[in-house]
Amino acid sequence: MFGPKLLTPGTTSGLLPEVLSPESFTTQTCKIWFTHAPILEAYIAAPMAAQTGRLFLTRSIGATGVTPVSSRLLSWDPNNGAILKSTDQGNTWTVAPLPFKVGGNMPGRGNGERLAVDPNNSNIIYYGATGDASGTFGLWKSTNGGSSWSQVNSFTAVGDWVENPNDANGYLTAKQGIWWVTFDPRTVVGGVTQNIYVGVATKNAPRIYRSTDGGSNWSALGGQPLTECGGTGIIPTKAAIEPVSGTMYVSYGMASGPYDDEKGEVWKYNISSAAWTNINPLVNDCQPPGGGNIFFGFNGLSVSKSNPNVIMVTGHSSWWPDTYIFRSTNGGATWTNIWHWTRYPSIAYEIVYPHDITMSPWLKFPAAPVCSGSGGGRPGPVENPKIGWMTAALAIDPFNTNNFLYGTGATLYGTSDANLWDDASTSTPFHISVKGNGIEETSVTDLAVPPSGPKLLSGVGDIRGFYHSNVTTVPSTQYQVLTSTNSLDFAQGVPAKVVRAGNGDSSNCEKSFAYSTDGGQTWKMVGGQPTGVTGSNNDSVAMSADGTRVIWAPNGTTAAYTSTNWTAASPTWTAITGLPAQAKVRADRVTANKFYGFASGVFYVSTNGTSFSATVSSGLPITAKLVTVYNKANDIWLVSPDPTTGGVWHSTNGGASFTKLTSVSLADGVGFGAPATGQPYPAIYLAGQVGSTRGFYRSVDGGASWSQINDSNHNWYYSGFVITGDPNQYGRVYIATNGRGIIYGDGP
Repeated sequence: MFGPKLLTPGTTSGLLPEVLSPESFTTQTCKIWFTHAPILEAYIAAPMAAQTGRLFLTRSIGATGVTPVSSRLLSWDPNNGAILKSTDQGNTWTVAPLPFKVGGNMPGRGNGERLAVDPNNSNIIYYGATGDASGTFGLWKSTNGGSSWSQVNSFTAVGDWVENPNDANGYLTAKQGIWWVTFDPRTVVGGVTQNIYVGVATKNAPRIYRSTDGGSNWSALGGQPLTECGGTGIIPTKAAIEPVSGTMYVSYGMASGPYDDEKGEVWKYNISSAAWTNINPLVNDCQPPGGGNIFFGFNGLSVSKSNPNVIMVTGHSSWWPDTYIFRSTNGGATWTNIWHWTRYPSIAYEIVYPHDITMSPWLKFPAAPVCSGSGGGRPGPVENPKIGWMTAALAIDPFNTNNFLYGTGATLYGTSDANLWDDASTSTPFHISVKGNGIEETSVTDLAVPPSGPKLLSGVGDIRGFYHSNVTTVPSTQYQVLTSTNSLDFAQGVPAKVVRAGNGDSSNCEKSFAYSTDGGQTWKMVGGQPTGVTGSNNDSVAMSADGTRVIWAPNGTTAAYTSTNWTAASPTWTAITGLPAQAKVRADRVTANKFYGFASGVFYVSTNGTSFSATVSSGLPITAKLVTVYNKANDIWLVSPDPTTGGVWHSTNGGASFTKLTSVSLADGVGFGAPATGQPYPAIYLAGQVGSTRGFYRSVDGGASWSQINDSNHNWYYSGFVITGDPNQYGRVYIATNGRGIIYGDGP
């Protein structure tokens, strides 16, 4: 075992769909838990004091330890979802398979909670399923603590809301199904809660249903709001029952979120009188502060357990000028926002709190380029760092109303002095700071370890990537350009030269290719790029060993391209002959102008960087990753995770022929580090399956034998993007995960 650690940034850098603070947990056990997209769709803790430590999770699309599917392949995982259960506060887990898929990174992932434990009987659990283009999967129930599940056939409501039925990729065509389940804990008979409420994603029927007999029968809740400010219908995104007053609070929006929503509302329902009251936080019910239309929906609903008059809710889909967070101390009669307009529309808004990002300084996003002559858009600049965006998750501490946490599209924030927000007589501001230390959700797409300069260069989805000067200090900033990095490379002989390909923000005139001349510390966008380039997950980039040429296989084009003047104001990109578009490309780490390519089971070689020839067209997998070895000319490795045709192939003659390793049945990634003492070949690090065991391995004898370097408790979900050693330090390994950040370890 290599003693794995979480590499900085080490703080959440992805959407947090839910923040939960279990009422029965003490600070000595487990007070706060989170769900992380895209790994998990739902999380809940059994709220009974007698069941402290019982946790439940749903595992989403992509969650498979047998046949993980890279998001770069633009494929859906064929496996169904599952409910994960722990009875020891998350130390160990059991899995109950579901007969359908669940989607932790799908539209509507911030709504709910879909997974709900009966507060009076933790053996009874409900799960509101999503659907697909053909239908929804309904309401599901377990009566044995999550070990097995069956559909509640008496619940017939259909959550048929679809974000975009015309989406060509299918991502937005899934029916949203059931968004939330909540219990009235006062209504207990025979140890089972009787009154249960379910929120359904639809605009064609009632949205909220209730059972008064423990889930046997269901009916639509009377008088519920169905339309919003001049629109076509609102959908309940979250609900919370306050048992002292017997009130159910419900937040609404018009769409799934978390990216887009509008015309939100907040209502409360008096359970005993069946009366609905609109408690919209906006001064004018259909108009946000400063005027205009309600361009956001509400979510992040939380009611204090220690003071039932304290309620909070977020305008989760508001991006400009910032998200909205509203707080009420009188049950929703009046509200205050976390920021205030000073004038409109000149985007002068007053922040009423100090905003501490010391723990994650990279949250101060680099300034975006200015589009020449683009016109339109919102005036600026906006506050940086922002309060957040996609703020679907918020929780008030059940033990202390002064504390709350909320999740954003970038991190977890919180405060412990919200009483200063509530106190209108004081001018002392409350404080918000990053609370995400040790929580990681980053999708890491590429890693590189140059022979000099940084300890590591990382490519990351959504937050560009980082120059890691060491592994224990949080980087002060992200890369300056490209929203996401899909591929990066440096010149082995001139490591100050680095290039990246990825997704640029076209609204800010960003290109999809960037370069650095100082080892990755600062970046510039390329002055021009080939016609037809579109950002995607398929880009592949390589730089020659001497740093004089780059090859780029961008998405959206009909060819791969090469350039020798990519730093010029108007660079020349020449179409490469003999190499398919979107092929994977790598440079030989020793021989200048020698490059390799791979696509659809065929291996290609170029000795001039402008034309390629196929060398091997049989016996190789259809899809594979291509890796070349530092300081070794003509040394190439191919790895494939295909369960039937996968494995590892090695060439030492520049791709003229390959030998398949018989000891490895499939592999997600391979990388190289400093050799062991007395060994001529670099240490090899592998994410794959040796024999019958999936895991992470090291070989110090060129792949002849393998030693596993992890155990069954350290698989990090899915790590099929990249694994690499450190050529400067024997025993060091870096593992790029899709949802757990960068793991590193040091071994003997």
